[in-house]
Amino acid sequence: MARALLRPVWRGLPRQALVTGGVLGLLLAGASRTASGPPDPWLCLTLLRASALAFALGLAFLLDDPARHTTATAPARRPVRTGLRLGLGVPFMAVCWTAALFLIPAKGRPPVGAITLEAAAVMALALASALIAVRYSAATEPGLAISAGLVGAFFAAALLLPQRWELFVSSSDPHWGDAHRRWAGVLAVAVLVGARCVAEPLRRRAIALAHR
Repeated sequence: MARALLRPVWRGLPRQALVTGGVLGLLLAGASRTASGPPDPWLCLTLLRASALAFALGLAFLLDDPARHTTATAPARRPVRTGLRLGLGVPFMAVCWTAALFLIPAKGRPPVGAITLEAAAVMALALASALIAVRYSAATEPGLAISAGLVGAFFAAALLLPQRWELFVSSSDPHWGDAHRRWAGVLAVAVLVGARCVAEPLRRRAIALAHR
């Protein structure tokens, strides 16, 4: 069944939003090579964080589906349909993120594991928000609202968090390790919430069974 659904799911993907997010993220990372002189580690780190946000904004639209109410009673359950979308969209952004890392000059590149953890957490937040919207609302295209909220949360975290909860620190900051333990917590919560929201709501499942 998953194989039979692969083509229609591919046709229904919001490819324009995904490609736009990917291209924007790569352009931001590539901007690090336009500066004259030695690469600035803080600038490179900031550009990579902006790239991660751009990729996450693309993923915020991944579950947009104007026809999702008409497919609610389809034989394939929603975890299968959602899993196919995730399986097509997430690897694309993973490839984009890898390319963004290589676009950063080696001398200015922050620790790869730590910055990748940040990117994974931001992207997981976007996906978890989309999964929550699909499970608990009737919105068919929540991506725009999710992306706006994600941008707001990103800048709020960068500007308003107290120092002991700070997430965006420089690689030379003594609290770099502490900040990334917090990032790991954000990633874990986002993954757990997203996994919980993949399942079909009980009420909708009962309606779907009644229609068969």
